[in-house]
Amino acid sequence: MSSLWCERAWISGPRAEPGVLLELDGDRIVSVTPGVVSPPDGAERVDGLVIPGLANAHSHAFQRALRGRTHAATGSFWTWREQMYALAATLDPDSVLALARATFAEMALAGVTVVGEFHYVHHGPGGIHYADPNAIGVALLEAAAQAGVRITLIDACYLHGGPGREPDPVQRRFCEESAEAWAERVDALRPGTAARVGAAIHSLRAVDPDSAVIVAAWSRERSAPLHAHVSEQPAENEACLAAYGDTPSGLLAAAGALAQNFTAVHATHLTERDIGLLGGAGACCCLCPTTERDLADGIGPAERLLDAGAALALGSDSNAVIEPFEEARAVELDERLATGIRGHHEPAALLRAATGAGYASLGWPEGGALAPGALADLVSVRLDGVRMAGAGDDDPVATLVFAGAAADVRDVMVGGRFIVRDGRHASLDVPRELERALAELRR
Repeated sequence: MSSLWCERAWISGPRAEPGVLLELDGDRIVSVTPGVVSPPDGAERVDGLVIPGLANAHSHAFQRALRGRTHAATGSFWTWREQMYALAATLDPDSVLALARATFAEMALAGVTVVGEFHYVHHGPGGIHYADPNAIGVALLEAAAQAGVRITLIDACYLHGGPGREPDPVQRRFCEESAEAWAERVDALRPGTAARVGAAIHSLRAVDPDSAVIVAAWSRERSAPLHAHVSEQPAENEACLAAYGDTPSGLLAAAGALAQNFTAVHATHLTERDIGLLGGAGACCCLCPTTERDLADGIGPAERLLDAGAALALGSDSNAVIEPFEEARAVELDERLATGIRGHHEPAALLRAATGAGYASLGWPEGGALAPGALADLVSVRLDGVRMAGAGDDDPVATLVFAGAAADVRDVMVGGRFIVRDGRHASLDVPRELERALAELRR
């Protein structure tokens, strides 16, 4: 047993509580007591604001290598995708391990304690399988372990280059011969104690509706999370309507994919019927505002999704920037731009999207909260920096969501063990790890 006395902690309500004592037993919180005015004997003092660990519900770690190299280019999502494919063509298990370890450690410094890695670069060049067909997936699991964060490896089924189209040369690295072959490969994964495996229908461009049925059934039979890129681009909707006569959300509903374990990533260009289908199923929608801005994707209908019954989670997607609090506030601020109206989402609701809702979408329902029985995953944020100064006397939750940054994260705990102390990773020199991994890829 161990104890943490938190100067302030966000437990569940709209505001933080002063003087909160957390009792831990191994990797779990066993009790939460607010109103403790000073640290009891034997308790470790944690200054600042303590919040549950942050969940990055959608990441492509390898795309961290594109930071600063694609942002000034003209074009669209589709021209950016060609640059991303050129990077994907260079990867191997060793380079993925090095880059993902550094990227996951960068996430840890930003307060991320669990990452959903949406994994689709499965095989070698030309689609030739490695001796272990899960070699790159295993590298991603090992990268998270070395960085100290939890991971849900969201293994994506990818079969086609588009409706009725063969995959192009780079896409062959992503593809299986069939959904049944995908399931057989994923069943061989052994994730370990701080890792879980989920499924993904990459998109309805890359997986035909009949195959989507198989992937959805796999996730349902194993009580595993199921994710999919959904309506990220109007062209995706148009291709599905032309080939199959329905939108991606409609096709997913017909495939039996829409349920509480389902997460629609992006969900940017939805019809009202789509919103009703996702909300009616109690599905989650993972918005990735910094990437959606960077790729000129658009602004997702967050408030309408919530009103329909969906949950919201957040992701860094391309990792063009890793700033979880920016993802949270962008949900509100982008809707202000789109509607001309302020005040769509309360700060505490945005923080729940970044914590508990993200954990649930990744198949860790016992995480993302400061509550008895919850995982001992938490983050302390300093209140004496330039962004947060003065927040301790008012509402640090609102200040954190609307002004906080990764640089304000002081300590990060995963499973009762600190992996970041005073803003430094416990075992990795993260800037040096990033420099080495990126230099090796660029060679």
